Amino acid sequence: MKFTELGLDAAILRAVADQGYDIPTPIQAQAIPVVLEGRDLMACAQTGTGKTAGFTLPILELLSRESSLTMKRFKPRCLVLVPTRELAMQVQQSVFTYGKYLKLRSAAIYGGVGIGPQTKVLKGGVDIVVATPGRLLDHINQRNIDLSAIEILVLDEADRMLDMGFIRDIRKIIALLPKKKQSLLFSATFSNEIRELATGLLKNPASVEVARRNAPAEAVAQCVYHVDRDRKRDLLIQLITDNNWHQVLVFTRTKHGADALAERLCKARITAAALHGNKSQGQRIRALDDFKKLKINVLVATDIAARGIDIDDLPHVVNYELPSVPEDYVHRIGRTGRAGASGEATSLVCVDEHKLLRDIERVLNRAIDKRLMAGFEPDPKIKAEPIQKPRGAVGAGGRNDGRARTAAPSPFAPKPRGARPAGKSGSKTSPARSGGHHTGSRHQ
Repeated sequence: MKFTELGLDAAILRAVADQGYDIPTPIQAQAIPVVLEGRDLMACAQTGTGKTAGFTLPILELLSRESSLTMKRFKPRCLVLVPTRELAMQVQQSVFTYGKYLKLRSAAIYGGVGIGPQTKVLKGGVDIVVATPGRLLDHINQRNIDLSAIEILVLDEADRMLDMGFIRDIRKIIALLPKKKQSLLFSATFSNEIRELATGLLKNPASVEVARRNAPAEAVAQCVYHVDRDRKRDLLIQLITDNNWHQVLVFTRTKHGADALAERLCKARITAAALHGNKSQGQRIRALDDFKKLKINVLVATDIAARGIDIDDLPHVVNYELPSVPEDYVHRIGRTGRAGASGEATSLVCVDEHKLLRDIERVLNRAIDKRLMAGFEPDPKIKAEPIQKPRGAVGAGGRNDGRARTAAPSPFAPKPRGARPAGKSGSKTSPARSGGHHTGSRHQ
């Protein structure tokens, strides 16, 4: 099947062809016809499968059929809710890329930046709003946006939004939308909570699932290096240097750990930057842009900050520290091996993390290849120490609520007066991931 067989307008097909794509990914081939029929959709698709284009392309098609209505009422007709600002920017870029020949307006609404420019764009009239829940509620409370004309609602990465404690905000927003609308829910897993949310939101939905629950990208080669905890940095430097890795996404558990590791890599003459919730939006954008453009070789990130990072053909992911929740391992390594491209995921595991490794292998239902690097063999005399959870971490089954809290806040939790949480895919055969930082744009 080709994109030309999916019933998309010539202007959209032209934009797709401009990107060099011809054949849709499985999620796109299944989701696009369902959305064009006007049906509700519940889609299970892990990152890197092309899901963003799977909903942006048909939404652009549906909205372009009546685009002349927009400027008469100045109300958005499509709302896309996402968990993080990085993902908001990327979905907005997808809308911008594939809608560039259409007369549709769009805006990305997220925290960490001034609210004024976003307000101006919204009041100028937009068709599509891509938003994180907290900042959208800010605009609603300030009466900067009217959601009464929404025709299509998308919940993207719904599982992560629930994990980050956004369920109350999501329910508040849904209550403000028209009852008659088309709803699309995308999630990497179908947990009981996701199914409960879908039951109350979706009406007779079509169901699409392109990967088994918690399945890692099959194109990702995985391996583990056993090493002592205080020798991980040196081993990482050795791996990067010996193998001439030029683009590596490294995961740590804590913000402090990310900063310390990035600083150590720079001292070893390996260009690196840290990405986490304590960085300003400008710092985060610069770090991600520099990483994409290969101005830096290593991006050291925490889990929440890395959610939504979308890079074409990212070759290497390193788990400098294993995640406390096994499912997060799947999300991490899903940054590479996307949409059919190959990739490598390397984990540095010390004695403290043996149980975490067993839990991950249980979730994967497979053993991960174990390796030793000469000169870095672990000392059997070293005993395991308890792993300290980062402040504000949400354990399995826990919640990091976006309002009242007793624990330390998440990096994306609402901050006092002004910085609420904020928050595609393919090879040359399908619309791929795109970077970009548009607050608002007009496609014409």
